[in-house]
Amino acid sequence: MKPNLIYIVADDLGYADLGCYGGREPVSPVLDSLAANGLMLTQGYANSPVCSPTRFALMTARYQYRLRGAAEEPINSKSRGSSALGLPPAHPTLPSLLRAQGYRTALIGKWHLGFAPAFGPLLSGYQAFFGPMAGGVDYFTHCDSSGRHDLWHNDAEHQEPGYLTDLLSRRAVDYVTRMSGEGAPFFLSLHYTAPHWPWETRDDAALAPQVSNNLFHLDGGNIHTYRRMIGHMDEGIGWLVQALRQLGQLDNTLIVFTSDNGGERFSDNWPLVGGKMDLTEGGIRVPWIAHWPAMIAPGGTSAQHCMTMDWSATMLDAAGVQADPGYPLDGVSLMPLLRDAAHRFHRPLHWRMNHRDQRALRDGDWKYLQVDGHEYLFDLSRDERERANLAKREPQRLAAMREAWLAWNAGMPPIPEDATVSLGYSAADMPQR
Repeated sequence: MKPNLIYIVADDLGYADLGCYGGREPVSPVLDSLAANGLMLTQGYANSPVCSPTRFALMTARYQYRLRGAAEEPINSKSRGSSALGLPPAHPTLPSLLRAQGYRTALIGKWHLGFAPAFGPLLSGYQAFFGPMAGGVDYFTHCDSSGRHDLWHNDAEHQEPGYLTDLLSRRAVDYVTRMSGEGAPFFLSLHYTAPHWPWETRDDAALAPQVSNNLFHLDGGNIHTYRRMIGHMDEGIGWLVQALRQLGQLDNTLIVFTSDNGGERFSDNWPLVGGKMDLTEGGIRVPWIAHWPAMIAPGGTSAQHCMTMDWSATMLDAAGVQADPGYPLDGVSLMPLLRDAAHRFHRPLHWRMNHRDQRALRDGDWKYLQVDGHEYLFDLSRDERERANLAKREPQRLAAMREAWLAWNAGMPPIPEDATVSLGYSAADMPQR
């Protein structure tokens, strides 16, 4: 029997925000329980330190650099109406490949892969969609940074009052409840906007008119609000898990949880340095939790290196679905790891960012990093905080890793000259790290 698949993605969640990853407050009992009864990875990464590029990789199980839209860091609302900046409907995707093999597919939550009419979830393999198209919206007004309302149900704008995190959670529960009676396996993408700004809990409806005038909300928020936002998301995931349990679907459902990139202003990335937009560890190393009672033994922890596109390849493998030969996957299936948490294999990981001309390669314990033309070499087994630059001490290793990165990069399309970096915050507003 083919498993159900649920891909849960938080937005801007820090590496150490969850209790199971060393969080300082008990904000995530449900996710902590999924980790304790499944598999938790300590050396897992996002494909990018910013949201929409990672989502290109998630959807295609390929390096995002192969597609023009992923060069935007990230796609912003100014590209509304563009026919170039988005996920091309002709490209095979995780949901389209699963759908072709009998899966029911839905995206509940954030899309952020281009705007209608040229792009959208229903054009890229999803049969149902509920959520925002843009990168960030107010939790109550559901308006984006331009003040435009941005909540959709399938291919039409949709008005529905409520706190967005809760709306997404309840829709997810409704979806799995409906699917359980249809007899076909389902693939659900549950892509929260939490804990991305604006900093609003479900009790902060009165703040919405103020925040919607400046969605970046630089003068708002605090660590307590941020943690409650994580708690609301965790609670909603609990509703979903409980529904699966009551429906008798939990054992045969692979649930994968992660973040689209590292944390931001109020996030806890300890012991890592940096955050969103950085190729230092705090910008790309993220929580990875996998729960599948029929396959994964409880209590597993793994230091296997992996990234977003590997988990997309894993879901295809778990479903017995082959990739389109015209679009070979860059992602590597982690099914052997799900069967045995002690399994390990060599997995080099590559990144590049237009922002600050960043380059990175993780190969074993070692990491090559370039930022603003300066090169670094770190032994992450001894220095996860990336403070001891060994570039001068290990010149031969530095040269070898530089060449390995250049060889990989030569196989990728170049960054277009018109690609833009959309920080959202100005450099002066970003926290010092």
